Amino acid sequence: MRMQIVVIGANAAGAKAASKAKRINPKADVTLIDRGGFISYGACGIPYYISDTVADVKDLMSTPVGVVRDAGFFKKVKGVTVKTGTEVTGIDREAKVVNLFETATAEKTSLEYDRLILATGSSPFIPKICNFDLQNILTVKSIEDAELLKNCAISGNTACIVGGGLIGLETAEALQQKGMKVTVIEMQEQLLPGILDRELAFLVEKQLRQQGVRVMTGCRVTGFTGKSAVEKVLIGEQELPADLVVLAPGVTPNVSLARAAGIDIGITGAIAVDARQCTNDPYIYACGDCCETTHLITGKKVHIPLGSTANKQGRVAGINAAGGEATFSGVIGTSILRVFNINAGKTGLSETEARANGFDIETVLSPAHDKAHFFPGAKPIVLKLIAEKLTGRILGLQAVGEGVVDKRLDAAATAITFHATADQLSQIDLAYAPPYSAAMDNLIVAADILKNKLAGHARGISPHEVKRKCDEEDDFILLDVRSPAEHGEIGIEGAKLIPLGMLREKLGELPRDKEIIAFCKVSLRGYEAQKILDAAGFENTKFMDGGILAWPYPLRGANIATKQ
Repeated sequence: MRMQIVVIGANAAGAKAASKAKRINPKADVTLIDRGGFISYGACGIPYYISDTVADVKDLMSTPVGVVRDAGFFKKVKGVTVKTGTEVTGIDREAKVVNLFETATAEKTSLEYDRLILATGSSPFIPKICNFDLQNILTVKSIEDAELLKNCAISGNTACIVGGGLIGLETAEALQQKGMKVTVIEMQEQLLPGILDRELAFLVEKQLRQQGVRVMTGCRVTGFTGKSAVEKVLIGEQELPADLVVLAPGVTPNVSLARAAGIDIGITGAIAVDARQCTNDPYIYACGDCCETTHLITGKKVHIPLGSTANKQGRVAGINAAGGEATFSGVIGTSILRVFNINAGKTGLSETEARANGFDIETVLSPAHDKAHFFPGAKPIVLKLIAEKLTGRILGLQAVGEGVVDKRLDAAATAITFHATADQLSQIDLAYAPPYSAAMDNLIVAADILKNKLAGHARGISPHEVKRKCDEEDDFILLDVRSPAEHGEIGIEGAKLIPLGMLREKLGELPRDKEIIAFCKVSLRGYEAQKILDAAGFENTKFMDGGILAWPYPLRGANIATKQ
């Protein structure tokens, strides 16, 4: 008897699982079921369709050669039967049957399975606030959402984005490019919470403000008002006008079908699976946004829904369901986005996450150009590298800037996955030529600074901590060791100027009983100043990590973004 494999959910994870199962076991009957009308589309591309970067919505549903991935494609090319517009209403695990409801005909049917794969995905989280069902309050999840958003993106109108995460910021850019007046509202005190630490998130926020997007952090939306369509967003007693609202505060895994069938739900609220993507039922697998996975650094269960992870999990689930053998070890939370002229991303743990998980860590902020500084088109990026103090093991990297950050994140992700230390990372033989990087790539430089810190040679202090000291009027010297021209053009209010080349002869101008924090543009001269002061017998010296380029706060003089 031929094996019957049924896959519920026909997007990233489900489509991959069904296709792989058929390739592994060509004699199996594979059926792919979805309640929607569109399948196997790239939801991550929706903001780019809204902004017209992607011209045709069909491009989100097609192969690289332009063939639309519809039911006919899956049948002819993959050998997979697709049933769209079909709701799975229940799973009878004992009988190995899924119960179906055909939306168009209202017909109730059933389908037997030998192996079942749950790829039910996730749904946008809808806050329980008043009048969220008004017209023009939309989400960013489906092709239908994409068409509605594009139709509502009317130049001159106002839009409020609820949620400052990846999708929220990408959608904010898309709507602003369509000529809308955009406000981003984030409940946390910073944008991209859970992805970037505060000082790097501030750099992203600065870019949004420079592009004309209003940013409101630490604000909770309490409701909406309007007659039939939304007109205002309520934030406590404050009212913001809005012709369009996009809800993007996150997603929740679709687990109701699994829960009703007695499938175990994990601590994250997503379906619990083992390394084979198998649930507590040996005949049922789960993959994609509906299931949890393991964080490779902490060993804890996490729910980090990404299209890349969904595809990898779908492949593993398809192999195993078809009788093969494969495992998915887990994730380290790698993510990236572009918002206007800024690229930003993270791999591994942020400083906040590392400390929350009990790691004793050291961090480094290292700004530099993404290629040789003299090469045309070189642009700045800021890296934040995090390592465990005792072992030197790399725990995470964050990267923000106008330049290329993905190659640094990818290299760090590889290093983190294979438990590399700061010393090992600093020795990696990366590709070099002036169009691609400096001779000492930013990532190598960051690893070297980290090694110096771990060895006690370098004593860096974050811009956030320096700002706190300034605000609280701590008794310390903030020492600018740049040139007089650099200092005169832009700087930090209250800093004392002694150019690095004159520091040795002007040591007498500095008090030996106070903390001295040196800084420059990128922290290299600041570190040199710390070493000079150390050698001269000063006992409380540091340098500011990242220098001016990593300073996310207001500066004396012109805006740093226009000067770097």
